[in-house]
Amino acid sequence: MFDLGIEAPRILVRRVKYPRIEFRTGRLTLILPPGVNPQEVLEKHGDWIAKKAKFIKEHLEAARGLALAERSDREFRELVSSCVEGNARSLGVEVNKVFFRRMKTKWASCSARGNVTINSLARFLPDRLVEYLVFHELVHLLERKHNDRFWRIVASRFPDYPESESLLFSYWFLVWGGS
Repeated sequence: MFDLGIEAPRILVRRVKYPRIEFRTGRLTLILPPGVNPQEVLEKHGDWIAKKAKFIKEHLEAARGLALAERSDREFRELVSSCVEGNARSLGVEVNKVFFRRMKTKWASCSARGNVTINSLARFLPDRLVEYLVFHELVHLLERKHNDRFWRIVASRFPDYPESESLLFSYWFLVWGGS
């Protein structure tokens, strides 16, 4: 096998139709139907796995140089509320409700009904990234998909959005401890 510089993959056999490969917070997991050879899946998707492993390694290294913000839950909720109000007004969108909950796979989400959910762990992000996160989600009320129009709207307020996206990945590994 090839050396990816990562720990051995976790292999789960389930009643699924097709093999699935996941990198969740840095750990490679293969979810396989019964009878599928894990080695064949690893070899078939080796380039994708290596690319993803490199991406994760780079962001884990970048996370070492970052510091977590120190703010209370109340301060965090006030910051998010302020960002929602200002950005909703500037974008001309209506937000139904804002929810806060711990999420395992994302920083935030936005429903078609105008509900925005913010990962409570985002309280440790710097102000600028919280502002970016809220703006990003509110843009989804104008454009659901991450297409060209979506990124043009994001760039109108955050021209450095690729850097913000990259920082969010690095902070993810910092907040979750890379595991």
